[in-house]
Amino acid sequence: MKVNVQTATAYPNSANATQQSLCKTYGQMLANKTEPHLLLDTTRSGMGSEMVKSFAAALELPTISASFGQEGDIRSWRRHSAAQHNYFVQVMPPGDLIPELIRTIVLQQNISNAAILFDNTFVMDHKYKSLLQNIATRHVMAFVNTTSTAHQLVTLRDLDIMNFFILGSLDTVALVLNTADDLDYFSRKFAWHIFTHESGEIKCKCRNGTIVHIRPLHVEPYRTRFNTLETTHNLNGKPQILAAFYFDLGLRSFMAVKDLLSSNHWPKNMSYVTCDEYDEKKKYPTRDPLLLRKSLSQVLGEELAYGPFRVIPNGGNGKNFMQFDMELRAITFKNGSAREPVYIGKWKASLEQQSNVDFADSENLVKYRADVIYRVFTIVQPPFVYINDSFARGYTGYCINLMDEIAKFLQFDYEIHIQKEGGFGQMDDHGNWDGIVHELLEKRADIALGSMAVMAERESVIDFTVPYYDLVGITILMKVPKQSTSLFKFLTVLEHEVWICILCAYFLTSLMLWIFDRFSPYSFQNNREKYRDHEEKREFHVKECLWFCMTSLTPQGGGESPKNLSGRLVAATWWLFGFIIIASYTANLAAFLTVSRLDIPVDSLDDLSKQYKIQYSPLNNSEQATYFKRMANIEKRFYEIWKDMSLNDSMSDAERSKLSVWEYPISDRYTKMWQTMQDSRLLKTLDEAVAKVRTSRTQNEGYAYIGDASDIKYLEMTACDLQKVGDEFSKKPYALAVQQGSPLKDQLNSAILNLLNMRQLERYKEYWWHENPFKVKCDKQEDQSDGISIQNIGGVFIVIFVGICLACGTLAFEYWYYKHRKVGNVIDTTVGSKDVYDMNGENVNKGIVKMPEKETNDVDDQRFKTLSVYPRARF
Repeated sequence: MKVNVQTATAYPNSANATQQSLCKTYGQMLANKTEPHLLLDTTRSGMGSEMVKSFAAALELPTISASFGQEGDIRSWRRHSAAQHNYFVQVMPPGDLIPELIRTIVLQQNISNAAILFDNTFVMDHKYKSLLQNIATRHVMAFVNTTSTAHQLVTLRDLDIMNFFILGSLDTVALVLNTADDLDYFSRKFAWHIFTHESGEIKCKCRNGTIVHIRPLHVEPYRTRFNTLETTHNLNGKPQILAAFYFDLGLRSFMAVKDLLSSNHWPKNMSYVTCDEYDEKKKYPTRDPLLLRKSLSQVLGEELAYGPFRVIPNGGNGKNFMQFDMELRAITFKNGSAREPVYIGKWKASLEQQSNVDFADSENLVKYRADVIYRVFTIVQPPFVYINDSFARGYTGYCINLMDEIAKFLQFDYEIHIQKEGGFGQMDDHGNWDGIVHELLEKRADIALGSMAVMAERESVIDFTVPYYDLVGITILMKVPKQSTSLFKFLTVLEHEVWICILCAYFLTSLMLWIFDRFSPYSFQNNREKYRDHEEKREFHVKECLWFCMTSLTPQGGGESPKNLSGRLVAATWWLFGFIIIASYTANLAAFLTVSRLDIPVDSLDDLSKQYKIQYSPLNNSEQATYFKRMANIEKRFYEIWKDMSLNDSMSDAERSKLSVWEYPISDRYTKMWQTMQDSRLLKTLDEAVAKVRTSRTQNEGYAYIGDASDIKYLEMTACDLQKVGDEFSKKPYALAVQQGSPLKDQLNSAILNLLNMRQLERYKEYWWHENPFKVKCDKQEDQSDGISIQNIGGVFIVIFVGICLACGTLAFEYWYYKHRKVGNVIDTTVGSKDVYDMNGENVNKGIVKMPEKETNDVDDQRFKTLSVYPRARF
């Protein structure tokens, strides 16, 4: 078969130049009486390619095009008639089908973000909308910037893109991969899929990275045919798949025309119009019947170099292509050397939506996908975040449990970064942010985790999720007052001087009783005969006087009082004295024990602001410091407004009189408190604040820390010497934060609401606050509803114990004294005498055994008898 081939040049960026080239070649053929049977279009895309289609459509030239584009993408052929549809045929090149595999991979791996980068070996203009249409994947499609590849990759990373699809030559691929390695973009949170026309190996200087390489698979018997063509027809074009495609397409196109001519199915007497003769207002007849499409689909007899052609006889353009296979391999690079590739599977090129990948193992490709790993920034703040190396992530706490539940619900992974400086973030006077907010603004953080309060200024630069925690405010931390306890606290009710005076009065009164009883002529000991018949006979010697004064102070009473009037006056005076002393002591003891427990100098922020002995302040550059600073500034601004109003000269006297007040109408409490805080010096860390609180000597003098209520609640829970004072104020909710406009916000909201509905967060809250392993059990502090503790009243039991011990010792002494004393002889002088009475009025002759008279007449002999004063039989 002899074919006369004339060529024309198409200029991708110039339609006019392309038209001139086409008209020139076409005009020469008409002038030489060699009218063209077929226009074989090998342009890819662009204005030049569109001009070729327009040229063919205008002059009704039968055309087979190998341009990129799917159905409807060739604008000049969109409104063809049924007859024209038969001889304007498009066959898609391999480069137009290879990107379709991206859709299959995205759907199979449920990829949520993607960057598709390509070079000039691929045409992707028509795929911007269609490639991932109706798929919930956020993606960017762009031409590879070979001059600033690093900047391009960093920009894509800042857009939270982790999955990269690179379509290009081996040189372009090597450039991108080497740049990604320099940026440390080879980790488990990145995925790299490489698509090439070439079947060669990828060269990369990567230190440690894994990619998935998708390349054409040249199978038998097509490979043998291609090798033959390389020798016989010098078919050495690269890449091989494109060289084979254009060779086979041209050959089959010529054969399709030949078959139509030989079978007399080619229209006869076809007329042609030159470019100069063409009038767009005229309607030229179609080449009917010319079934070029059907003839191309039925070409037989020639072996193919790469794969069979699929041409639908009655189908439309954008559906015809050469069938071929693509091989999927995983390649791992170590220090610039590629290890043995791992075969993943084979893809049969197709436009069908369902997967045509034949995997060796269905889990193979999953191993090489990008794990969805978010960068979570937080600060260590128990019980929300603890450092604990025994856990997989090295951290535990309420917020870690929360993040684990969210990650499980949304099926992603995360890595924790601890923010060292700036905390959650504060804005300075110039509008610049620090801390975690700054990391979110710089795209270095994906999620802010922890006790981050929702604030208006933060919401202006970042996005917050729905709150996951209750409203939390600011409160006060103080040292627990140490109750002064003493076993003999009942003795401290009266001062030492009073006790000494009471003792002196006691001894003086006892002495006066003894003196008055000793010298009064009306006392018992001086009038024994007068009081002989009285039942109670009491002689007030010194020992008895001491005992009488002591027992007079007890409910038992002192017993028999003195007989003489002077002694009774002393006793009555002592009774009155004792009554007053006991009443005063009892009343003061009750008041003393009660008041000591009611001594709470600070119970609220208002109490703290009204005193001056206790210093107080928040941490420097903290949210609490910002609160007080702003409140003070608001008070100052309100004062300026009121002053301007009251001193406004433009106001009438009547209007000004309405603003006249005796007192300043706006409180300056926060202004004074902020000044006091600055004078107290704002500390830098929580540890410094706690240490300073613990140095407080008493509750009335020392230091109070004003801070986040969660911090103070945890300190109170884990330390017995610290306490929260007062109610919380300036309450705000806790929420997660993300970058402004991040799609994570809606996903996190859904997960948090689900956890709240399941009450899972309440269970975590219960555990970390009430069952926390770091919680300590403290002794209960006395309050005004409690009784007197043993520490304060235990001394009375010691007094009893000491008294019993003294009594036992005295008993032992008495027994010893009785047993070892010398007993004298009693002389019987009662013989023939009268009864003799002792001081108590008892007859001393009673109980005295008289000796019997001897027969001898020694009546003058003295008779002795041993007297048993205390019968031994009782012992």
